[in-house]
Amino acid sequence: MLTAAEWAIVALSLKVAFAAIALTLPVAFALAWVLARKAFYGRMMLDTLVHLPLVLPPVVTGWLLLLFFGAQGTGGRMLQALFGTTLMFRWTGAALAAGIMALPLMVRAIRLSLEAVDRRLESAARTLGASRLRAYASVTLPLALPGIGAAVVLGFARSLGEFGATITFVSNVPGETRTLPLAIYTALQVPGAEDSVTRMAIASVVLSLAALAVSEWLVRRGGGRAHVL
Repeated sequence: MLTAAEWAIVALSLKVAFAAIALTLPVAFALAWVLARKAFYGRMMLDTLVHLPLVLPPVVTGWLLLLFFGAQGTGGRMLQALFGTTLMFRWTGAALAAGIMALPLMVRAIRLSLEAVDRRLESAARTLGASRLRAYASVTLPLALPGIGAAVVLGFARSLGEFGATITFVSNVPGETRTLPLAIYTALQVPGAEDSVTRMAIASVVLSLAALAVSEWLVRRGGGRAHVL
């Protein structure tokens, strides 16, 4: 059984992961739609930028966030001037880092799901009198929903496991940014904390397996249209 302190770490990790997905999903959907449905100059460059966090070392991503949202960064100064707040050493900063690391996986899943929808079905709906928006909402979105659900779950699992960008950007603050991966790393530095490491590692494995199982179920439920694994 987890201790009270370890349950608090799990709760913080879940809060960060949920916030990361809520922040990232609208952006991921918009990017996926543009990449799946639009042809424009610079499309390949946009695709490359979206997937850059997959190939960059997470520490580099965290460093870039630190440069932009730090006290002297453009984003950091804007947040301070407009809202009187900062992302530094805050759980909100951890959510941002996790969301950015999850973004490529979410965009890819949603994009593949949108590309798998037969455009002729949309055209048929239009010929029956549906507006472009109604055809999209009543035909495309329901068909792409399994892929969107899979993207959410995969992004959630990736957010739970985020380490490098988080510790670089918002450090390892107990009760604020110390999520499960950071807590496990911290416990590994403490002699005699093997039991705590084991418990938190098991909790991480259980949460990740549950998320991946839900993702696979959504993919299969979609008849393979949203296959992203």
